[in-house]
Amino acid sequence: MRDIFEDIFANQPLDPTEAARRAMRTPRRKRFYAEAKAGPKGEGGFPVLLDGKPVRTPLKRPLAAPNRALAEALAAEWNAQEKEIDPARMPLTRLANAVIDAVADTHAPVAEEIAQYLGTDLVCYRAEAPAGLVARQAEVWDPVLAWAHEAFGARFITVQGVIHAAQPREAVAAVRAAIPADPWRLGAVSSVTTLTGSALLALALAAGTRDTEAVWSAAHVDEDWQMEQWGRDEIVLARRAFRFTEMQAAATVLALLNS
Repeated sequence: MRDIFEDIFANQPLDPTEAARRAMRTPRRKRFYAEAKAGPKGEGGFPVLLDGKPVRTPLKRPLAAPNRALAEALAAEWNAQEKEIDPARMPLTRLANAVIDAVADTHAPVAEEIAQYLGTDLVCYRAEAPAGLVARQAEVWDPVLAWAHEAFGARFITVQGVIHAAQPREAVAAVRAAIPADPWRLGAVSSVTTLTGSALLALALAAGTRDTEAVWSAAHVDEDWQMEQWGRDEIVLARRAFRFTEMQAAATVLALLNS
């Protein structure tokens, strides 16, 4: 049997969002298996099996999760495929590929990228006007900064406008220490950080102090405000819905690792 990723995922980039875009342009392959399930613990954790045969990542590593609950979630994604295998509808598998093939080998650069967001975090940059948007940002984002202070002793400053202002080194260092070392959590936090523009929101999700919907809503305060004033933008909303599936995959990883 050919490696199942040879035609399905092998040419997909490791970044899950870009992988999803490219998957939409890639010819789909027929579903060739009857059942996907989680196998017994082995190399790399609990493997995903298709008709009893192991799935491998694009770099030929076992597609295996650190616990059975996450492996079963991955298998469920494969079982949900119908006549054709659509990588665009497999965000959890794409994230797992990225974790196994990239994050596990590049912990320090991934953690550093997350840490860089702390210096320009979304929730620290506030509008100067109108008053309604200023108030909305404060209502949603101030509690995130309060959590960072309470949890890590980190005092981040807020900035009006888009001109960069350096955050206190002590604050960045305190929160940076909370970036996960485990590659699966790290990969999930990295994905959420990239999707939201906020490492603080990503870490709040990982800590369980904010749920998926709250984090996603907080990341789109400005966008939602604009649509309230000027009307819905269906193109923006469609793109956002697609990206939300990436967010849900990362949130699933974080939740199941704690199960």
